Amino acid sequence: MADIDVVSWVRAELEAVSDPDKAGPMAAYMKTDQPFYGVQKAGRTRIVRGLVRAFPPADRDSYEATVRAIWGLPHREEQYVAIAYARAFPEYVQFASMPLYRDLVVQGAWWDLVDETASHLVGQVLLIDRDAATPTVRAWIDDPDLWLRRTSIHAQLRHAERTDTGLLSDACVANVSDPDFFIRKAIGWALRQHARTDPEWVRTFVAEHEAAMSPLSIREATKHL
Repeated sequence: MADIDVVSWVRAELEAVSDPDKAGPMAAYMKTDQPFYGVQKAGRTRIVRGLVRAFPPADRDSYEATVRAIWGLPHREEQYVAIAYARAFPEYVQFASMPLYRDLVVQGAWWDLVDETASHLVGQVLLIDRDAATPTVRAWIDDPDLWLRRTSIHAQLRHAERTDTGLLSDACVANVSDPDFFIRKAIGWALRQHARTDPEWVRTFVAEHEAAMSPLSIREATKHL
């Protein structure tokens, strides 16, 4: 019953500040038919703060149940709120939650939902429990699902000097010939981000793999070099 209360609360809060004039353009920007309330990030942030105060999870199981309950609602902003709620409790961002995060990636299946999950949830688990999480992320490198492959590339965007360059290299090399825009962009973005920490490593990587890399990946990777 607690999950029903959470669902009702989230829906009511978003409906209260919905803006139909913004809903259409937001959906158009995301190129989706999924409905929007028209609630932008600032409005969602206020709602998430209230949600976290009102419905803190009692344990990891209730954390997952609440995330899934909110995620299952039909509007895009509800899925944004689900991810924000998941991020708000770092004590539950742990390896045991990886199946949940995998579902968010596969079901989200678009860059806005996937990239938040990849860098802030999957990436955090990888950072704090690398031995346990690395085999899972490695398995995603050549997964048939495009968004899991993108996640394997993007999972370390926030790792800076703690980046596992072997994992980053393997994820990029395995997908370097993929023609999909979202994979090519992910490779470039991940390399560009790591160049802030180790530009020489990125220069070397690009030089070694330039023949196979797309112009988009190269352009993004070398943007600030």
